[in-house]
Amino acid sequence: MYLYNSATRKKELFVPNHPDIVKMYTCGPTVYHFAHIGNLRSYIMEDILDRYLRYSGYNLKRVMNITDVGHLTSDADEGEDKMLKGARREHKSVMEIAQFYTDAFFSDCAKLGIRTPDVVEPATNCIDDYIKIISKLMDTGYAYFAGGNVYFDTSRLERYYVFNDFNAEDLDVGVREGVEEDTNKRNKNDFVLWFTKSKFEDQALKWDSPWGVGYPGWHIECSGISMKHLGEDLDIHCGGIDNAFPHHTNEIAQSESYLGHKWCNYWMHVLHLNTNDGKMSKSKGEFLTVSLLEEKGYDPRAYRFFCLQSHYRKSLVFTWENLDNAQLAYNKLIARIAALKPGDGTIDKPVVAELKEKFCKALDNDLNTSLAVTALYDVLKAPTNDETKLFVIRDFDRVLSLDLMAKADKKREELKKEAVAAGEFTIVSESGEADAEIEAKLRARQDAKKAKNFAEADRIRGELKDAGIELTDIPHGVKWKRL
Repeated sequence: MYLYNSATRKKELFVPNHPDIVKMYTCGPTVYHFAHIGNLRSYIMEDILDRYLRYSGYNLKRVMNITDVGHLTSDADEGEDKMLKGARREHKSVMEIAQFYTDAFFSDCAKLGIRTPDVVEPATNCIDDYIKIISKLMDTGYAYFAGGNVYFDTSRLERYYVFNDFNAEDLDVGVREGVEEDTNKRNKNDFVLWFTKSKFEDQALKWDSPWGVGYPGWHIECSGISMKHLGEDLDIHCGGIDNAFPHHTNEIAQSESYLGHKWCNYWMHVLHLNTNDGKMSKSKGEFLTVSLLEEKGYDPRAYRFFCLQSHYRKSLVFTWENLDNAQLAYNKLIARIAALKPGDGTIDKPVVAELKEKFCKALDNDLNTSLAVTALYDVLKAPTNDETKLFVIRDFDRVLSLDLMAKADKKREELKKEAVAAGEFTIVSESGEADAEIEAKLRARQDAKKAKNFAEADRIRGELKDAGIELTDIPHGVKWKRL
């Protein structure tokens, strides 16, 4: 399996640190509002990686944080506390806001087929862990106290910028136009590990620390939570591309300075979901949520299908027309699967192996979900029986998580009801079992009855009875069960 590593800017063979476990960390949401579908694209693609690692036989432990403590608009300590902003907007406490939007986030994830990580840790649970890390950074000279805050000293690093070869001047956070320079910093790129003094008032959550009553900086949260649950090394760290700098850059700086060795081997970044006007965000007018898609009649899994048709390292343009096309294609896919007959033949293992090879080859190539979806369509066109096709589709959907089998079963039931309403001949198994040979005999019996060849119809009924099959004629069809 090859993954594109943002830190080295090339595809690399995935080799875990430990033979018995893969450790994966993904940045979670700041729970001050609903997640928009641009945010959720990252979680969908991370879910594909999670599912494919498990599908491939790895023992995966995945950890995700919930940012429920003050998250500022800018890394330069500018703007409102997002959690406090949400609390004021809805006249609730910060923790009430955090719980409400945490629940809403996981509800959206469930609708999109995103599994919940093995560990979900709110940032407010780990204050002691952050203090432990910051204290050691202070003791070893990687951090300093100035103006009431604790800062990380980036001048101590041989290399600060990890993910891109930017000029230092291009990425200076504290001196951008419209951002007041923080004169407490020794270096322009230093960042806050612990606040006791902030440029805004009414910080809602504060804790005692060796440096005074205050709260942690954003970046220290992920380092602390990851080390708490995954130890001192990490295989894969995921997030949206906008987290690469400064968030992930600062995570690496503080984590490796604290540990004294390399921290994470592979970095996966998902590119933005854009509109025709640029990146989608909560601060712009196009605040599209899963609930809004549902209100407009879209299936959330159709949005997941839309995301899977593009590679995660390419920006994806959202338009209603594009989503309409994805919904139409998804519905047609469900209809084609529903047309397959369960029990039609036995599973052809060589064909299964051949189809799986195509599917895995796509995902082994840096999670090429577009080609994986193509491999799914190849199953429908394969020269094999329906039972084999259904087996493979069910297997692939362990990774794709498009709810294909349940939707196809529901579609079959709808078609049966329509057939009954139209007076067509239907076959119903009391156990839900499908048997192509039995169904063929029942249709032959129906044809004999239509031709008024009742002797032949009775002969077929007797033959089935001898085989342990009991028939009950129903309006517009027949019901059967095994005795």
